[in-house]
Amino acid sequence: MSALILVLLIIAVVAVFSAQNALPVSIVFLFWKFQASLAIVIFLSVLTGVIIASIILLWLRIRRAKKPAPISRTDDKAL
Repeated sequence: MSALILVLLIIAVVAVFSAQNALPVSIVFLFWKFQASLAIVIFLSVLTGVIIASIILLWLRIRRAKKPAPISRTDDKAL
């Protein structure tokens, strides 16, 4: 439940910050150059960060789930 509250708080802060900074800005990336609203740039940056973090967390969970459970000494005595 606390994670949901944290996510909603971050969304609210980004929304307010984006709304207050809606001026057009010039974006230059490698060979591309274009103008966009700063609000859109901020939103897309946060969205990209959330997607990348989600992929990394999912990968770590899958990796942790694939590890075999350690054999305890009590199991050896039963054999």
